[in-house]
Amino acid sequence: MSTEKSIEKLRELRERSLAPDDRRALERQHDAGKLTARERIELLLDKGSFQEIDPFVQHQATGFGIEDRRPYGDAVVTGWGTVDGRNMFVFAEDFTRFGGSLGEVVADKICKVLDLAMDTGTPIIGLKDSGGARIQEGVVSLHGYGRIFERNVRASGVIPQISVIMGPCAGGAVYSPVLTDFIYQVEGTSHLFITGPDVIKTVTGEDVSMDDLGGAHAHASKSGVTHFVAADDRAALDEVRYLLSFLPQNNMEVPPFFTPLDSSDRMEEALTTIVPDSSNQPYDVIDVIEDIVDDGEFYEVHAHWAGNIVIGLARLDGYSVGIVANQPAVTAGTLDINASTKAARFVRFCDSFNIPLVTFVDVPGFLPGVDQEHDGIIRHGAKLLYAFSEATVPRITVIMRKAYGGAFLVMNARAIGADVVFAWPTAQIAVMGASGAVNVIHRREIAAADDPEALRAELVADYEEKFNNPYIAAENGLVDDVIEPRETRPRIIRALDMLRDKRRTVPTRKHGNIPL
Repeated sequence: MSTEKSIEKLRELRERSLAPDDRRALERQHDAGKLTARERIELLLDKGSFQEIDPFVQHQATGFGIEDRRPYGDAVVTGWGTVDGRNMFVFAEDFTRFGGSLGEVVADKICKVLDLAMDTGTPIIGLKDSGGARIQEGVVSLHGYGRIFERNVRASGVIPQISVIMGPCAGGAVYSPVLTDFIYQVEGTSHLFITGPDVIKTVTGEDVSMDDLGGAHAHASKSGVTHFVAADDRAALDEVRYLLSFLPQNNMEVPPFFTPLDSSDRMEEALTTIVPDSSNQPYDVIDVIEDIVDDGEFYEVHAHWAGNIVIGLARLDGYSVGIVANQPAVTAGTLDINASTKAARFVRFCDSFNIPLVTFVDVPGFLPGVDQEHDGIIRHGAKLLYAFSEATVPRITVIMRKAYGGAFLVMNARAIGADVVFAWPTAQIAVMGASGAVNVIHRREIAAADDPEALRAELVADYEEKFNNPYIAAENGLVDDVIEPRETRPRIIRALDMLRDKRRTVPTRKHGNIPL
């Protein structure tokens, strides 16, 4: 065959690989408010940067009723391109072909880009829109999922992995996204569950809709599986691009630096009055965070789940930081099972990818209750303790108000390895609050008094003056400095600059045994 004819054939095959396998399926995709796999990739990556891999792959299954339907590329589009000039690998399941189902060659294609991402130290983004395992290929399709899961685990903590649920994702398929670092779900079109509503109704008698069972808001607010909710495909892909701007390419690099518009010496007078005079009055810690970080830009993670703790990404003087903060506006900022789990995984993510941690503390303790105790608050609370203790990135703590008991230690105290600890003058650092402490210490004295309530009030006031302040902790070196709230931003930035080249050697071991 001549060169001219060879090129002509290549162009013809390429055209066939790009053509819709079923135009009616493509129309149904758009009618459902969903973009196609290629449209999604085009929006995610820099214009013209996508380089496709395996566009001519075809399934080899025979005897299952699909041997006459063998579209090029099968039901997934894979390849690489750039986001803001940085390389990224991507795979996008194509619901217009076999319902995006996973057969052997689909698994092969996804495994290939996962392997390349690992070999090159490059983030990978999975755009999920699939009916699940390809039934016609039986156990071979299940084996394909297993191969993907194994690679997700090996890549964990080595390269950032992001999953975007843009359609159905059910059964065994759910375990790939949950093994990745962040999950986005699109409102209305995405569903994520192990067993669907019909199976649940048959087995348990419970009647539940697709959205209530596995929709974006169900997983973002109830299960905690989903980190971010997006209004549509385009919004989700825009957010993924923004998230990537905070992250390094891999665990051997640091996140990209952005020249800040905000001054590193900026004092924020609003912080002076942000903590109410009454220790029982709430305030929104997100206001504190936005007053401190560059240009007030804070990208909150898990915004709809376990609201008593706030986590997210921001920049300080142009450098990425991970933020962990108690939220006094929700259950007084107490730590519970979900809050501990939410924060622990985020701390471990930041530590894996060389993102310094800044912790804002206002915690009265762990949430009391029989359910919390019986559901394992001891074990789950220890996850956060373990995560902070294990972290070797720069770690800075700012104690704003309450820092009581074991919860104070768990929130990145000096005792578990914080590098620099600041306290505001409003900080209350103690084993417990003044009222509880007085009831324990002076129980007999109060019981014998002529006016127990008057004596209790006097003793509480005395305890607060003598002990419920940051200065005893500072005298003992447990707080490095007591600072004015308005100077928090420059003080954190200077501390981070000092810690920029921090190195810490940990004992050689295979891995620890986190209390899961």
